[in-house]
Amino acid sequence: MAKRALRVLAALLVVAAGAAAVGAWQVLVPAPTVLEGSRRVDIPANEGLLEIAQRLEEARVIRNRMAFVALAALRGNARHLKAGEYDIPPDASALRVLQLLESGRVVHHPVLLPEGGSVFELARILESERLAAAADVIRLAHDRAFLRTLNIEASSLEGYLFPDTYLFVRGLTTEEILARMVQRLRAKITPEMLDRARLRGLDLHGLLTLASIVEREAVVRGEMPLIAAVFWNRLRLDMPLQADPTVQYAVGKGRHALSRADLLTDDPYNTYRRPGLPPGPIASPGLAAVEATLSPAPVNYLYFVSIDARRHFFSSTIQQHNAAVARYRLARVR
Repeated sequence: MAKRALRVLAALLVVAAGAAAVGAWQVLVPAPTVLEGSRRVDIPANEGLLEIAQRLEEARVIRNRMAFVALAALRGNARHLKAGEYDIPPDASALRVLQLLESGRVVHHPVLLPEGGSVFELARILESERLAAAADVIRLAHDRAFLRTLNIEASSLEGYLFPDTYLFVRGLTTEEILARMVQRLRAKITPEMLDRARLRGLDLHGLLTLASIVEREAVVRGEMPLIAAVFWNRLRLDMPLQADPTVQYAVGKGRHALSRADLLTDDPYNTYRRPGLPPGPIASPGLAAVEATLSPAPVNYLYFVSIDARRHFFSSTIQQHNAAVARYRLARVR
């Protein structure tokens, strides 16, 4: 009887050892798909361990979901796996996958809002990165209740999203993404800048509005103070700014050429028909455009015309300007 019991115990030990060996193999040896190269998986928020394990097994980055569950339980981190998007490196075992989810080292997506970029352009960028739906970005950017939470007294976020490269992770809300960009603006526009703007009769909104026009008119950064000077001189004389980018904004043409009919459009943003600043920014100005707006060149220019795709010719009188327009337009025709 004792010998039989020993034989049964030995058999059970062999089975247990075999099961342990299989379990160890399942968690320490990478899945075949991972051996072929890196994989990317999304772990949604509020999923439990069993759901996460199922998702990883379906993505074929682990060999066995129950072995993964057992490993997580043994490590005591079953309730602390972090949601997000993960790059699973080649040769990653189930143990390595678990360690990644424990660490929360999720994929960061670089998003560049260029200087002079608009809300509509940002919406397309965020949607292309699958970080937010373009329609949600545009809706929130014009949501007065959301704007109030950011202490913005304006009709939209246009101009209040600082142009920069951001690192966003999937799972952030659209509100969180936009708020972070507004926070970056508040960090970059210093109290000293706002004091200088007030001396020129501008609040933050006015500063961003004029700077956005300078940003969209200038191609070469060195011309920004000259272009700013033209607009300041026109404002002092109560002359219309006649800035093409404001009309492009009014008619929704982005950066495309305007027609004669566009210039006749009756819109508050049409600075050919309305004197003074338009109701708000038309794009996100960079710091160089803001600084140029605060420190325009000491010149009496009132006009400028494109010499080529980058540079402008500046004039002080309408006669000089008309001659320059004729000269450079003729050069382009040739």
